[in-house]
Amino acid sequence: MPIQIHDTLTGGKHELTPLRPGQVGLYACGPTVYDLSHLGHARCYVVWDVVVRHLRARGLAVKYVRNFTDVDDKIIKRAGERGEDPVALAARFADEFHRDMDALGCLRPDVEPRVSGHIPEIVALIAALVEKGFAYAPGNGDVYFSVRRFPEYGRLSGRNLDDLLAGARVAPGEAKRDPLDFALWKGAKPGEPRWPSPWGDGRPGWHIECSAMTRKHLGDTFDLHTGGKDLVFPHHTNEIAQSVCACGDGQHAESYARAWLHNGFVEIDDEKMSKSLGNFFTVRQVLERYEAEGLRLFLLGTHYRRDFNFSDTVLSEAERRLGYLYETLEKADRVAAGAAPAPAQGGKVPADGGAAPDGGLVERCRAALDDDFNTPQVLGLLAEAFTAANALCDLKGKKTPEQRERLAAFARDARRLGETRGLLQRAPGETLRALRDRAAGRRGLDTAAVEARLAERQAARKARDFARSDAIRDELLAQGVAIMDGPEGTSWKVL
Repeated sequence: MPIQIHDTLTGGKHELTPLRPGQVGLYACGPTVYDLSHLGHARCYVVWDVVVRHLRARGLAVKYVRNFTDVDDKIIKRAGERGEDPVALAARFADEFHRDMDALGCLRPDVEPRVSGHIPEIVALIAALVEKGFAYAPGNGDVYFSVRRFPEYGRLSGRNLDDLLAGARVAPGEAKRDPLDFALWKGAKPGEPRWPSPWGDGRPGWHIECSAMTRKHLGDTFDLHTGGKDLVFPHHTNEIAQSVCACGDGQHAESYARAWLHNGFVEIDDEKMSKSLGNFFTVRQVLERYEAEGLRLFLLGTHYRRDFNFSDTVLSEAERRLGYLYETLEKADRVAAGAAPAPAQGGKVPADGGAAPDGGLVERCRAALDDDFNTPQVLGLLAEAFTAANALCDLKGKKTPEQRERLAAFARDARRLGETRGLLQRAPGETLRALRDRAAGRRGLDTAAVEARLAERQAARKARDFARSDAIRDELLAQGVAIMDGPEGTSWKVL
């Protein structure tokens, strides 16, 4: 089955046909690094991480390029507030971004270009636009792109020039010929980083950077351009215009990126997460309370093109689902090896315990991702397979060699599928303890104190003081701690 993608430019779904057979060039708009990464970044880059993993699993050689914007108005403003050099501040927050994305299990891109390292390429691209008549320098150190020279301007966003003109304006100090024109180069201002150019010292505008970096690392035309849907206009719209006019045919958007993928927003109470609304969460704040893999599972539970609401309730539920997956893997490993399953620690076991894991799981999950990277469908297929595997583990009686092999195959397939989604790669016991301890922390429980009470209960059981043992169990249960006794000893979980 061919890979189908939803292209923002055409508004429909079509087959991914790489420009070069067997190879895919993918560019993801990276962060503007002036602060810690937030949940919107997590959603965006976990999604593109899965896209890259899947394309590679399908045998395609992917060149994954993701930039850092380290020259920008926001960076300059923040650096000025802190008395720091803007490029140095951006470098520090780029390191922090890496730390957060590594924690989320995102693969590092093949190339991570930075604006500050591509000034010559940016200047050359602007010069080409000026020479071809698509841009102009009014003499004040700025250079502007002439929007009306590009006939397909606004096609990506579905906006026409008349609508855009209604909201356009010329800011004080600008020398635009048309309110719709946008800056390619900004003349130097006191205290700002600056580089030499034919138009005087200055710095790049926002949009030109991606055009220069994609051209250097992927060529004039490449396969996939990705980013958040908030970038459709003006950033990606302007990027198309300047790239097509400088390097392409000057007429058609497809002569730049052949397809565009955009992810939806993370919302809080149905409003886009933003600092101005006070509903802003950094990745680090969330990972202080939740396991990174639980957050990743949560983010993949909604199709990448859709907006979705964030809350502690749904993230806690994602962690519970993750715990169930790891519990089932642990049981499947034990039973496949011929051992008795450990006591159940959560999740539902269907009454029909005779179901068997589906041997077509890998193919069906692959088909779901081939259909515009449908991660929710994949998670649904995994849930069905894990339910069947759990039921087979709990089926009474000694397992036949065939049943054990089914469980072994299930565990192999589950981990194989997890690898292409950044899930289920840790040791089950380690993960389950981490999830339990996170849940305990959110409930205000001291894990050391719980373990101490369990030791007291074990001593009471050994002394056959069952009244004391039951009292400790009930006390812990009242605190939200459930105890499971089994052949391998006693374990506990947070309800």
